[in-house]
Amino acid sequence: MILKLYETNTNPRDLQKVVEVLRDGGIIIFPTDTVYAFGCDIFKPSAVEKIARFKEKDPRRSEMSFICHELSQISEYARMSDASFKLMRKNLPGPFTFLLQGSSRLPKLFKNRKIVGIRMPANTIALQLVRELGNPLMVSSIFTDDDTLEYLTDPELIEEKFGHMVDLVIDGGYGGLEPSTIVDCTGEEAEVIRQGKGVVNW
Repeated sequence: MILKLYETNTNPRDLQKVVEVLRDGGIIIFPTDTVYAFGCDIFKPSAVEKIARFKEKDPRRSEMSFICHELSQISEYARMSDASFKLMRKNLPGPFTFLLQGSSRLPKLFKNRKIVGIRMPANTIALQLVRELGNPLMVSSIFTDDDTLEYLTDPELIEEKFGHMVDLVIDGGYGGLEPSTIVDCTGEEAEVIRQGKGVVNW
């Protein structure tokens, strides 16, 4: 199933349909400010584990990111130093993944993870979904086993290739191919460990 959403003037009823899918433990594919991604409610363990199986990862150990809609929500699930808070305030929303120490508020499935990846993409569809859901989305970029790039960027082709794996594909327009820039904030000084679409404003 594919549902068209617009970054501007999003239909509240359509948004609510997506949130209901997430609350029921469903998995969606949706746009971010970088690439299209799998997403689910972080408090739905079976959905989290299903996405982990798609990516052949262990959700208890592997780096999977959460999308939050504002800095205050990030502070509930991750520990931020003053320096990392200032850095994130300068750069978010934007095409970055910030690695932070996890907090005790993390769902049980993630309790053993000391580090979490946090995203706040500059994409109103993603941010509105998290705001309406009321807690973060777990997110992991879609993947392909061939070189047909259109299957990563064109929502209709994404639905054709991955639709059977998920409950809903959101058509938010053509996606990108460049991943987020990863900034590690777990050490004494923040460090870019993968240069992607975002250029850090230090």
